[in-house]
Amino acid sequence: MPSKADLRGTTLPRRQLGRALRDARQARGLTLDQVAAATGISRATLSRIELGQYTKVRDMEVDYLCRYYCLPDARTQYLKALAGQFNTKVWYQDYRDLMLPVFKTYLELESFASESWFYQPIIVPGLLQTEDYARTVERLHQPDDSMDEINNRVDLRIQRARILTRPHLAVRAEFLLHENVLYSLVGSGQIMGAQLRHIADLSTRDNVSVRVVPFTAGIPTGSVVTPHIILNFPDNEPSVVYTEAVVTSMFFEDGDDVKHFRALHETLRHAALDEQQSRDRMRKIARRHEQ
Repeated sequence: MPSKADLRGTTLPRRQLGRALRDARQARGLTLDQVAAATGISRATLSRIELGQYTKVRDMEVDYLCRYYCLPDARTQYLKALAGQFNTKVWYQDYRDLMLPVFKTYLELESFASESWFYQPIIVPGLLQTEDYARTVERLHQPDDSMDEINNRVDLRIQRARILTRPHLAVRAEFLLHENVLYSLVGSGQIMGAQLRHIADLSTRDNVSVRVVPFTAGIPTGSVVTPHIILNFPDNEPSVVYTEAVVTSMFFEDGDDVKHFRALHETLRHAALDEQQSRDRMRKIARRHEQ
């Protein structure tokens, strides 16, 4: 059974810094005890830094460790820059009270990802949702919430989607949508028509790929595949998989788990229509919804 990765209390810059310092230490053939004895930094602190769990790493400590490991100046400056990102305010800071802790962690990882692969068999992924679709989903999910609460969550979703359209370093994203998603009526035919046209238009961007897994593909993996997001990162940082459900959400970062999800995703990709066929299918179904 896939393991549940515990990413609480860690950020991607911390994990990148920790991994880099651990690799540098191991490349020198040093143990944590040896480094602690030579530098005066406690073994516990060194271990927490390498695990990405230490929030108070200072420039001077990074500089000292880099020099002790004989790292080049350019590498040292890069790692010091990572440490400087620990306290940077993120765009979703003002929405933290609207989110469960696990989703805060996901948003943090998503904001650092260079590429994301989505598979969704039931609902339009949040990054692709229009305001009307998102508002309808939120109202169905939390019918007792006030409109202000619902609108705040919708605003969070729309703000989040800007990673696909921002002019600088827009995220590369691939969406595999089962044809179920296109036919499942959310709100009204007009809302669905506008939603599918919005996805089709977004899919013309160079950094966005949307492909439909048609009903005729059957069950290409031979089993039910849970909705998932595979997050890929720069600088050789290992990928992370996020799965979300009503009861619980999970992160997977073990190499074998990620490899398993990649294989499933690749099978679904082979079963999907190409991008132009997918756009044509979405626009055709949009017209049906609007009739």
